[in-house]
Amino acid sequence: MQSIINTEQAQAWNGYEGEHWAGNQERWDAVNAGFNAPLLDAASVGAGDRVLDVGCGAGQTTRLAARRAHGGHALGLDLSAPMLAGARRAARREGLDNVSFTQGDAQVHPFAPGSYDVAISRYGVLFFADPVAGFGNIARALRPGGRAAFICGAYPEANEWLRAFAALGDLLPLGGFGAPGGPGMFSLADAARTCEVLSAAGFDHVEARRVETYGTWGRDAADAAAFLLDSGPGRHLTSQVTPETRTRAHALLTETLRPHEKDGALRLRSAALLVTGVRGMRETGPAPSPGGGRAACQGRGELRG
Repeated sequence: MQSIINTEQAQAWNGYEGEHWAGNQERWDAVNAGFNAPLLDAASVGAGDRVLDVGCGAGQTTRLAARRAHGGHALGLDLSAPMLAGARRAARREGLDNVSFTQGDAQVHPFAPGSYDVAISRYGVLFFADPVAGFGNIARALRPGGRAAFICGAYPEANEWLRAFAALGDLLPLGGFGAPGGPGMFSLADAARTCEVLSAAGFDHVEARRVETYGTWGRDAADAAAFLLDSGPGRHLTSQVTPETRTRAHALLTETLRPHEKDGALRLRSAALLVTGVRGMRETGPAPSPGGGRAACQGRGELRG
């Protein structure tokens, strides 16, 4: 594994957070699968492309990209050893021979300059300690004119899982849970700011649009509530209260989620930003400060999955 500068995130994703995702990768994929087609379509992954999947996790998007780039190759990069182990097992099970996975920090990973045609990420670029540096390193990995597409957490008020958590405010120390800022789920929620960051990092024609989809969170409300409270954020919150309060939180969350049960599943709406850009012809580093870039971010409507 190459050098890591995002040590706090490395510890989290190689600890409980990573173990939970790895142990529940099919469930997390069911939550987020609706973003896959919009992401890959926006990236225009072609048959011969070399694809870089940043923060690939358990590798579902990497494997999907490898199928589209059947004459090329897809590399998934992530901090989490447990999740990468699951990604490799899935690739072997699916018989994919044009995909590989590497453990590393995208902010500093020594990519060969210009070695990729496309960079993608589904919620994997939200944890950079220095976003301009992180995106600058990704830009340098792309050939001039190479494409990028990223799904980024946004619109907290439209994410039904987060609204369900808000109902627990009298039981759990929510504080600023779910508030924009970084690094974290909503670190890139401000579309204009995110476009400035990517422009400063060396991307041109940066655009952002809202995308929405429904994901399956469990068999029913009780199952989904247990899953949410056992996730990394949920466990962090419940570790600060008594077992009795955790039990009450599960009961209240179950009742809050009950209206979303339908046909043997609990489905919730998620909203995000789909951010796209093109690696510019200019040198990507050292990058100017955000605000000095050339991209102006304009919304492009809404996609629904």
